[in-house]
Amino acid sequence: MQVLFWGARGSLPASVNHTTIRGKITRALKKSLDYKLTNEAEIEAFIDNDLTFDIKGGYGCNTSCVEIKSGEEYVICDSGSGLRDFGTAQIQKGIMAATYHIFISHLHWDHINGFPFFTPAYIPGNKVHVYGFHKHLESAFINQQEPPGFPLPLNQMGGAIEFHVLKHGEEKNINGLHIKGIAQKHPGASWGYSFEKDGKKVIYSTDSEHQAEADKDDYPFIEFSKNADLLIFDAQYSLADHYLTKKSWGHSSNLVGVELAVRSNAKHLCLFHHEHTVSDAELEKFLADTRRYLEIYNDEYPLRIDLAHEGMEIDI
Repeated sequence: MQVLFWGARGSLPASVNHTTIRGKITRALKKSLDYKLTNEAEIEAFIDNDLTFDIKGGYGCNTSCVEIKSGEEYVICDSGSGLRDFGTAQIQKGIMAATYHIFISHLHWDHINGFPFFTPAYIPGNKVHVYGFHKHLESAFINQQEPPGFPLPLNQMGGAIEFHVLKHGEEKNINGLHIKGIAQKHPGASWGYSFEKDGKKVIYSTDSEHQAEADKDDYPFIEFSKNADLLIFDAQYSLADHYLTKKSWGHSSNLVGVELAVRSNAKHLCLFHHEHTVSDAELEKFLADTRRYLEIYNDEYPLRIDLAHEGMEIDI
């Protein structure tokens, strides 16, 4: 399997303006004063080796959309605004007749608002299957494209679009992947997904709040995520925000993510669904703090920790 991130922000897309870009340029130029850069090769090496990711790049602006690559058909987690970029990339590659399987965690707008701009869904010959555990799955997609909110109704999109409401406990086998879901605590209910193939497992768990019951030995999420090769985890908040000012908002924290990853014996934790008001520099520190927290295990647990960004690719 290969996992590609097309959107990793939470709640709504995050803007990048001239002030943000100027700040990155200023920081890069200040750091370059310590170097004698005389040619393009030296400049490229300086960027690659001496600038932190928040300066030379960024964690992205789009909301949740993650691709799970495993075969000829396409499997997607959530259709946030990142789905638009995924669709655009498909067209640029000349892929004009394909089958897409989109698994929806829940129906809040930041997880479905990319669908009206998903170009492949407009092209005859493409098949789009949308899966979810919410009984109002189809109506939610229809309603967001109803006038006057959007100029084209969903039933006028040219592709063949089908909605599949999954039953609690129902599992699917698609594109060589064995897929199952888990109910999560979030306003309006949310579902996480497990994707397994050839002994490898990817967990996609966003918009989930882990409260006091998460401390129990038989907490269902531990078994669901057991031995995961990659755990994509909602870490929108710091621990303080999670337990104090934003309790019951339906999201988790970076430190809870570490604890659950260790307890489930996950190999790779990828923090996801980043707070839209937080800058790239703040996210860089957030990642460093999370990795530092893992040190309480005294190197006894070899967990890899990353923070998702648009364009990130992870081989499983």
